[in-house]
Amino acid sequence: MATINNVTEIILLGFSPKQDVQKTISVMFLLMYTAIVLGNGLIVVTVTASKGLTSPMYFFLSYLSFVEICYCSVTAPKLILDSFIERKTISLKGCITQIFFLHFFGGTEIFLLTVMAYDRYVAICKPLHYTAIMNRRVCGLLVGAAWGGGLLHSVGQTFLIFQLPFCGLNVLDHYFCDVHPVLKLACSDTFLIGVLIIINGGTISVVSFMVLLASYVVILNSLRTRTSEGRRKALSTCASHIAVVGLFFIPCSFVYLRPCVTLPADKIVAVFYTVITPLLNPLIYSFRNAEVKNAMKRLMRRTVIWEEK
Repeated sequence: MATINNVTEIILLGFSPKQDVQKTISVMFLLMYTAIVLGNGLIVVTVTASKGLTSPMYFFLSYLSFVEICYCSVTAPKLILDSFIERKTISLKGCITQIFFLHFFGGTEIFLLTVMAYDRYVAICKPLHYTAIMNRRVCGLLVGAAWGGGLLHSVGQTFLIFQLPFCGLNVLDHYFCDVHPVLKLACSDTFLIGVLIIINGGTISVVSFMVLLASYVVILNSLRTRTSEGRRKALSTCASHIAVVGLFFIPCSFVYLRPCVTLPADKIVAVFYTVITPLLNPLIYSFRNAEVKNAMKRLMRRTVIWEEK
């Protein structure tokens, strides 16, 4: 079927038709986006520069923080810049490109969270074999697989959207382009495409969630034989990961594991997995971790000494 596109640009309605409200929201997004870049960037620099944070957990954390920056950068800057423009538009090609990168970094994050759950399982349930199992080569392969999985997922979603003809409506009731809102703009039957989109996103979410669930069931079962101190440390580490998983998976499941319809709450829910989770990631994972905080202090001291010289 030849794809006919009379639509060349899409109008984004954003959060509110009132310019003053939109500007207020944009200022909030600017502050949160700045905190996301600085907080997650600090984690990446600290893990990379510190000789003490060499365990696989911190190796994966640095990549997760990098992905969080990229993921948020797909949507937040556009929203912030649009507050200065009365007519908020994006080209059709730009819209499809945004969908590609949104699902690329989102899919990669899901796979990275699954890899981190596996890492915690090995660390807690097989401590004597941990360094042998999670060696540098294996860690690199797991990160590569996460990026590859995110790419395959994104290519699938983007390819399905790319097949649709857009020749009528060009107004999107959202602040960024995503598969479900864009489907409503197509001027053809989208039932089959919608089912395939749900299968693509749903398969990744369900499989990843099952792996995460299985990992933590085994971990909790193994903790029954540990000392109270051992249980406390293990649960503290796992609690951080479970918190991030919940903040990311629950909103994503609400949006992507249902029929391809849009709801008024979708814009608010999207804020949780595109902005709130990346914002809280440094607080949940790192700033309450003594090793990371000490490494950050050492890095700051080295920076101050270098500047004084």
